[in-house]
Amino acid sequence: MLVSRKMMTLIEAQEGWTRKMFEAAIQMKKDYGAENVYDFSLGNPDVEPPPEVQEKLLEVVAHPVRGMHRYMPNPGYEDVREQIADYLKGRTGLPFTSHHVFMTVGCAGGLNIVLKSMLNHGDEVIIPKPFFWEFKNYVENFGGVAKFVETKPDFQLDLETIEAALNDKTKAILINSPNNPTGAVYNEQSLKDLAALLYKQRKLGREVFILSDDAYRKLVYSDDTLPELFHIYDWVISVTSHSKDLALPGERIGYVAISPHVKEMELLVSGLVIANRVLGFVNAPALFQRLVAGLQKTSVSIAEYQKKRDALYETLMEAGFECVKPTGAFYMFPKSPIKDELEFVTIMQQEERILVVPGRGFGRGGFIRIAYCVPLETIYKARPGFLRVGKRYAKQR
Repeated sequence: MLVSRKMMTLIEAQEGWTRKMFEAAIQMKKDYGAENVYDFSLGNPDVEPPPEVQEKLLEVVAHPVRGMHRYMPNPGYEDVREQIADYLKGRTGLPFTSHHVFMTVGCAGGLNIVLKSMLNHGDEVIIPKPFFWEFKNYVENFGGVAKFVETKPDFQLDLETIEAALNDKTKAILINSPNNPTGAVYNEQSLKDLAALLYKQRKLGREVFILSDDAYRKLVYSDDTLPELFHIYDWVISVTSHSKDLALPGERIGYVAISPHVKEMELLVSGLVIANRVLGFVNAPALFQRLVAGLQKTSVSIAEYQKKRDALYETLMEAGFECVKPTGAFYMFPKSPIKDELEFVTIMQQEERILVVPGRGFGRGGFIRIAYCVPLETIYKARPGFLRVGKRYAKQR
């Protein structure tokens, strides 16, 4: 067989529902016309990058530095990492230096090199549900065990389930806030409780890291600022992507930030260097390292996404759906009005030409994910369809 047994196992177990629905939408747009299909499947930002991004890109291209497209140190350009470290130092007050920053091929690249560097065979990574499905593949690809724990009804961390999952094999807790697929932002108290729990574990000889996927860090709607995890816990490894905050998902650029409190930091960086080469990333894209270095305080318009969230949430409420109102990212995760959410997703697709993703693709059946990073007009045009299915299944709730 051409494909390896391990890869066959992954193929057969694949729950890539997001991509399945996205590809279905492409075909439906050909069949019915793009204006008659309402695709809420993929978290693919519809907004354009901020003007500062366009301006900086033109500047970098128009005034090239000799050798700017050549190989570089695997962690990335020193001056780029210094600029990002300065931003982190200003944000957190911690003594970040360029040595604590590692440029990566987006969050996916960052998480993969961190996990490859940290995990021994059988090490466990605790992941709150629902979760971005690729987390499971990332962990298992390096011999780790993904251990899933439930969250509370409002999708906040459930410390009891996390504590019950901790054992001598636990290496890290992988959190994602703001969260994909729920849009939940973990509140400061829950993160402090998590830190207290992990400090307690350390006294028992268990060294557990918090690995934080911060892809949506700047997309927060609440008036409150996002809790600063680097202040709450000492052993934090943050992985950032500019796919969402700068609307650059196709450019694959981000970085790993290692807390200055992490012991053996230099050893971890050495591991990241080797993992970056072994996995074939080699280094993050040179041009876009230069681009994002000075744009750490820049972001797409949060107000624009908030308008879309409010329009969709109001529609779902009028239609009778049950849904926790998201406070970050650009996803909504309502309950399916019927038990089998895949059946409901199929009905939405076939009868209303509305494409959403079944919750089982995020480890939580009975829900659907709606990615509202679409034109506001799409939400308005899909509104009658949501209302029709809401009324149709009202009696089954």
